[in-house]
Amino acid sequence: MSFGSFDSSARKTPMAEINTTPLVDVMLVLLIIFIITAPLLTQAVKIDLPEASSEPNPEKPDIVTLAVDGQGTLYWNDRAVSDEELTVELTAAANRNPQPELHLRADKTTLYERLAKVMSTAQNAGIQRMGFVTLPEDTD
Repeated sequence: MSFGSFDSSARKTPMAEINTTPLVDVMLVLLIIFIITAPLLTQAVKIDLPEASSEPNPEKPDIVTLAVDGQGTLYWNDRAVSDEELTVELTAAANRNPQPELHLRADKTTLYERLAKVMSTAQNAGIQRMGFVTLPEDTD
């Protein structure tokens, strides 16, 4: 290895050798760290795990579709119903076990007042799960 000097008469060419001493020092430190930590990774801790019995998942509830068109006509599973029949159907559905999910589909032109009345009727009947069905937007 060559070392630089403070002598101005020395040659002014750059040093062509790479000093590898810091690299070797770092590699030796990493080697020692890995030698110490490797046995720790292979040791296992013995524990007594509890055993659990798995039960089958509960069945998915039925789905009831309630559609409202632009004129406010109600359709219970694609069958036209009146407001009185809707109340009877919702009460019967709320009393079933497991309770079905109510999927509400409404036309774009349906008045909000009509939808609010239908949702209020479903809530008063005891329906706990209600969702809205929409179409995805076109991405052209």
